[in-house]
Amino acid sequence: MNSLKVFSGRSNRPLAEKIAKVIGEPLGSCEIKTFSDGEIWAKYSENVRGSDVFIVQSTQPPAENLLELLIMIDAAKRASAHHVAAVIPYFGYARQDRKDQPRVSITAKLIANLLTEAGADRVITMDLHAPQIQGFFDIPVDHLYSSAILLRYFNRHKVGNLAVASPDVGGIKMARAFAKRLETDLIVIDKRRPKQNEAEVMNIIGNVQGRNILIVDDLIDTAGTLSNAVTALKHAGAGDVYAACTHAVLSGGALHRVEASPLTKLVVTDTLPLPKASDKIEVESVARIFAEAMKRMVRHQSISSLFDVDKG
Repeated sequence: MNSLKVFSGRSNRPLAEKIAKVIGEPLGSCEIKTFSDGEIWAKYSENVRGSDVFIVQSTQPPAENLLELLIMIDAAKRASAHHVAAVIPYFGYARQDRKDQPRVSITAKLIANLLTEAGADRVITMDLHAPQIQGFFDIPVDHLYSSAILLRYFNRHKVGNLAVASPDVGGIKMARAFAKRLETDLIVIDKRRPKQNEAEVMNIIGNVQGRNILIVDDLIDTAGTLSNAVTALKHAGAGDVYAACTHAVLSGGALHRVEASPLTKLVVTDTLPLPKASDKIEVESVARIFAEAMKRMVRHQSISSLFDVDKG
């Protein structure tokens, strides 16, 4: 463990500090500046030669978060680090993972190429928007799951008469895994999206009358899908409606939509910092999962054995 050094960019330093604390090592010292013209400069303030360097940085917009990570990777390689791992709790630009329209970019593949070219030897991330993005990389990717953390929360709070709902057809696999572990029924919400960042709920597949519902998703951005789904479920006779997601992007008016909706509680992780606190939102930390994965990587131990939750 002597060679393990954890550093943080500026996108989610609180999570990096928690990870370092769990590992039992101090967070490494790195100086990062932004010049008046917006140019980013990074320098490691301690020796990293021969070390296993882990750089914790979520890559949510603005794009400077991604660029900062690339610069930190490059600086570590040029400082003769033995091994550089990009620890990306939230992998930004992952939603553009295929060419679903003419003349569009596949940004998930572009970001994978940039990380590799910058010099990353490995990527550690959590709940990719599409798991097949792992195949875009020519370097190893350790894909971690927050489901154990989120499931533990609902097992601890013992919500009765519960059913699990997927907010769209694409999330059925994740929702099915939750339903299986919670030993309950699966509900599917069929939605139509008229245009980007707008969602319209169409049909609810399954009986929700008198049931408490848990909506699960990998991320919540504008919260339009979530608020529409909660409203539709309540109109269909559901009791309390909860939601759980890994990545609380919460852009634009998302926080207002969450607070204005009839949602009972939204449970998220700290892969992203919350824009502001809310009585309706509870945060569960994923620091221990990342810390354990990093320690196991240095020790050449299995990381997949961390997860006993069925992903299928």
